[in-house]
Amino acid sequence: MTSGPLSLSHPVTLTSCYASKCRQCTDAHHLERTLGMASERNGSSTGRILANQFAQPAWRIALWSVAYIMVLAVAVFGNLIVIWIILAHKRMRTVTNYFLLNLAFSDVSMAAFNTLINFIYAAHGDWYFGEVYCKFHNFFPVTAVFSSIYSMAAIAIDRYMAIIHPLKPRLSARATIGVILFIWSLAVILAFPLCYFSTTRTLPGRTFCYVAWPRMADDPFMYHIIVTVLVYLLPLVVMAITYTIVGVSLWGSEIPGDSSDNYHGQLRAKRKVVKMMIIVVVTFALCWLPYHVYFLVTGLNKHLSRWKYIQQVYLSVMWLAMSSTMYNPIIYCCLNGRFRAGFKQVFRWCPFIRMSSYDMLELQNARLRPCRQSSMCTLSRVETSILSKNKSVCSRGNASKAEPEQNHTES
Repeated sequence: MTSGPLSLSHPVTLTSCYASKCRQCTDAHHLERTLGMASERNGSSTGRILANQFAQPAWRIALWSVAYIMVLAVAVFGNLIVIWIILAHKRMRTVTNYFLLNLAFSDVSMAAFNTLINFIYAAHGDWYFGEVYCKFHNFFPVTAVFSSIYSMAAIAIDRYMAIIHPLKPRLSARATIGVILFIWSLAVILAFPLCYFSTTRTLPGRTFCYVAWPRMADDPFMYHIIVTVLVYLLPLVVMAITYTIVGVSLWGSEIPGDSSDNYHGQLRAKRKVVKMMIIVVVTFALCWLPYHVYFLVTGLNKHLSRWKYIQQVYLSVMWLAMSSTMYNPIIYCCLNGRFRAGFKQVFRWCPFIRMSSYDMLELQNARLRPCRQSSMCTLSRVETSILSKNKSVCSRGNASKAEPEQNHTES
């Protein structure tokens, strides 16, 4: 028997994320039929052929292992620190940070439960973890990625409302939690087919974890198209529109003659948060773009799955997608003073980390604002200019009860 039909190093190993599960079903059944016919002719040689299909040099396995373990370590510890910073410091419990907390939880879950398992299965082509974990492994990536990107979309909408419509009331903590639960509920519904149809199959010398779609020819690719639209393209379009409008408002022009420190301070704070979130979104989009393109191309041209380098290409795009879970803590630390102070507090035992008194104040003290966000003193740029010329209006606002930084525009 020729080795062509068994050159399945790419399709058989791909249970990495939701898209990879789509290809597993057709390929696993095709492989089973191929092996059935081959075993009648070649007997035990089939098992030996299959067992050697995924062999890689030791040095290559070592390099990939280091790369994936780095993602796992940075993503898990970095996002756990982000979660601790938000939960342990009352000043950090803002609407935006609640969504960042959900984003960090999604990323740490993806890294802990999916990244290393993906690599082991993709590198060795043998499923060692049983049918129950196969269902979870196929199901969870969709829920986590959905939660991540829609948390970013929720932040974009929240920034839009806070900056473009400042007089409208912000989300309360309870409403924010409700939005997060709604996001996870939608994610579970979208990913449920993967959990329901996932199964394992043991063939000569190897076990596979795949999704047994009812219609092998059409369902996998169609599901991937739906997921790509809902979990990638649609939220990115929403964020592109909202951040474009917000960017034009914040960077487009300043009010002539308005030199008040309060106005410029609020403007700088808003710009910092928006810039940080734009970098987070762009990083996520760039990390996942090759992954989606890869599965669209291989879905349209199935002959690519027999290319001898396809496994290395897949390991590369999968690593890039999984690495999206480790960048956010680094971005927060570099671009946000409060998160940076939190990281300094965690690593203050390091001899080269110095935590100043200012860093402690950043996390522990809440600035007192002269008026509530929904009052007349926290307004758009034009309204702020008008108020700066009418001190009597602000004096009435200053008499209102001061509140903590929880509603401040800087996360």
